[in-house]
Amino acid sequence: MVKTQPKLVIVGASPEETAELRETLGDQYEIVVQPDETSVAAVLKALGEGVSIVSPEGELLWSNEYFDMLDESTREQVTALCVQAADALPGSASGSAGLLGETGGSMVTKHRIDSDDGSRSYDIYITGIARIENEEVHTGKVAAIVRDVTIAQRTKQKMDAIDRAGFELVRLDVEQIREMNALERLQLLEKRVIKYSHELLRSDHFAIFLTDQRTNKLQLVMQSGLPEEIQDLDLYLEPEGSGISGRVASTGKSYVCYDTLADDMFLPGLTGARSSLTVPLLVSDKIIGIMDIESQQPGAFDDQDRQFAEIFGRYIAMALHMLQLLVTERTTTNQTVSGRFEGEINEPLEDIVNEIDWLKEHQKTADPETSRHIDRILNDVTSIKERLRCVSDGPQNLLGVDDALTQREKDPALIDKRVLVVDDNPKIRKIIGDVLSHRGCETTVVNDGARAIELLEQIKEQKTEPFDLVVSDIQMPDRNGYEVFSAVRRCNPETQVILMTGFGYDPHHSIVRASQEGLRSVLFKPFEIELLLTQVREALTEPAND
Repeated sequence: MVKTQPKLVIVGASPEETAELRETLGDQYEIVVQPDETSVAAVLKALGEGVSIVSPEGELLWSNEYFDMLDESTREQVTALCVQAADALPGSASGSAGLLGETGGSMVTKHRIDSDDGSRSYDIYITGIARIENEEVHTGKVAAIVRDVTIAQRTKQKMDAIDRAGFELVRLDVEQIREMNALERLQLLEKRVIKYSHELLRSDHFAIFLTDQRTNKLQLVMQSGLPEEIQDLDLYLEPEGSGISGRVASTGKSYVCYDTLADDMFLPGLTGARSSLTVPLLVSDKIIGIMDIESQQPGAFDDQDRQFAEIFGRYIAMALHMLQLLVTERTTTNQTVSGRFEGEINEPLEDIVNEIDWLKEHQKTADPETSRHIDRILNDVTSIKERLRCVSDGPQNLLGVDDALTQREKDPALIDKRVLVVDDNPKIRKIIGDVLSHRGCETTVVNDGARAIELLEQIKEQKTEPFDLVVSDIQMPDRNGYEVFSAVRRCNPETQVILMTGFGYDPHHSIVRASQEGLRSVLFKPFEIELLLTQVREALTEPAND
């Protein structure tokens, strides 16, 4: 970094005086010589900063046009600071150290003041004006420079606010989230994001889309103030054809739409939107989605807003990524712990089986009652091993299935209820279909979301009897749980929906999106089959969501 010296302007001095000053102060200042006072006054008057010279008594001796245009309160504050500084000059009653350095050069003090209405902030630089006669320093007048730092101050305040908001987004209180499932955690984050986006970015409405790596599609996961039609927009990571959102998601470059009526890139997202700001959500320079904020005022966002939104967007991306890591970690941990537990307990269970086999071999003459107890122990051990295997399988299995499948008693609340079961796992969809059929439901079982949506649309088109309930997995290879839920809402809003997912794993955020539109029931695999039956009864006996 190049070290620069302060400038010392010499006005109207003789060549001899100038040479003497150069010799004395040349190593401390960059000497600038002006032949007369007129040229200096012209420079000072044209400065983009306020300059004033004040007597020790507070009389304004000279000022430039910028200073004269300041409000009266600000000028009075500057003058008061000059009088205060004058008291510290040599020869004053306060002492001789004052604003002069060891060599007689004036030192500068800095102050920060605000206008009365708080709309402007100023930095004030004050120094004594000294003259040297017969090697003596003579002072009296005080000079002040007034610099408007409103923009810089507001920028700093905004950055501080964004930092605080970002900290709140990524702060995950262990006790607070310990008992939360994936849906509740995302809802907590959503509340915070909505709050801070309104406060910091002056948005009337906003939405967050995350990228689906499988389909290259933008999935809406959070929104505030947008109409339901936004759910039906098919947006992809494409620079053309998917509007501003698609371009930002595909290029990673933010976009400010100053006037929606004059910008062909803008796809109508809400009635009355006149400007928008769209920024990418980045995690380690990887685009995971976009944030779109809209205003009902044209030109509501500028380049500085874009910079703020980009910083805020990184905090949002980080928070979403952390929540996703938590879900993934829980899934992996549950499966690992379940597998280890199964391995640890398998050995003593096998030993019990061996002991039972020995008893049966050596107690052939045992009475029937004893033999019955031995068989019961063997059956219990077999049941324990099967249940451990089910837990270890995690999302690939359900709990309490054996007892549920043996029961054939009809449930009055379920008799003749039409239920569609959607799951790409053949074992799970068969179990659910069989259990519900045994309780009296008319079940239809399909192996993917696309087929389920096709059935729903056929029923609507042909006006045949709709399903009373749809039980759908979330993570399927073709269509996700939200898409199935959305099709239900579109085809027959009276049909209830229960979504299922393994350990809360929800890469498309189907739960959050569906919950925003009325979903009330989510099951996290591996769940007890009796819990499913309870949820089914409640869904079929309670009024449909509005």
